[in-house]
Amino acid sequence: MSAATRLLVISRNAGSMNEKVEAKLRKAFADYTIVDFDPKEDVSELVSSRARIVVAGGDGTVEFFVRKFADTNHPLGIISMGTYNNLARALKLPSSVDRAIKVARDGHSRAITLGRVNGRIFIEACAIGLFGETISLGDSAKGMRFGKLAPRLKDVIRARRFQYEIKGDIEGSGHARSLVFSNTSSIGSQLQISDGSPKNPYLEFTVHVGHSRTDIAARAVKAALPRELAPSESIDQVFRFRKLEVTTKPTMRVYADNYLVGRTPAKISAELSALKVLLPR
Repeated sequence: MSAATRLLVISRNAGSMNEKVEAKLRKAFADYTIVDFDPKEDVSELVSSRARIVVAGGDGTVEFFVRKFADTNHPLGIISMGTYNNLARALKLPSSVDRAIKVARDGHSRAITLGRVNGRIFIEACAIGLFGETISLGDSAKGMRFGKLAPRLKDVIRARRFQYEIKGDIEGSGHARSLVFSNTSSIGSQLQISDGSPKNPYLEFTVHVGHSRTDIAARAVKAALPRELAPSESIDQVFRFRKLEVTTKPTMRVYADNYLVGRTPAKISAELSALKVLLPR
């Protein structure tokens, strides 16, 4: 069987996916090889080296493929079908299925900025301390029994301030409960963290994001409210950077998106992807 030059991946578990939407996708991409999303299956074995890949799914599925093919030359189309769609929102991709299909078929391809922390890719944000613990807990809580969840909850409750030093494009030191370095404007359940976008050639360090449990709770409440009812924006100080190094006392857990990837020290950089994302013309 020859390698496919066009591939559509459908996530049946995505929040907005249903039989009608799936039928529309299959019709629109009838000339594509179509597979169901399975994280255990290596789709790179199905496609040619420059095949166009279109992913219809939520943040977890879409970002899985961005990470997997970040260093390849594949054009990637995104049809956002999740609850939050943080990456799609940051890239200003259309939310309607019909318009998203058009962009995935006819959009122009463009490299995007990805973050790396100690060699690990992050798409939304790198977080150190309380904010990272909270995001990871929220993701882990899906389907987790309380007996396994309780130790993670204790990590969040016990989170303390730590000493930090930042070197590189930003120079500074101080004490914090969280350090957050963002690539998208929101993370997780659409918690607002910055004005960042992967279209920009830099990452953002926003002061006061996750500085307390109250701040994180307020961002969660705001994300859950309709825009017209949400409280006004808090004013955070934003620093842009491409490379920096963070050390802490004591050493702290480091998260790439919602994944624990080690402990400080952390080397964080903004890098242009080899992957090209299909965006509106």
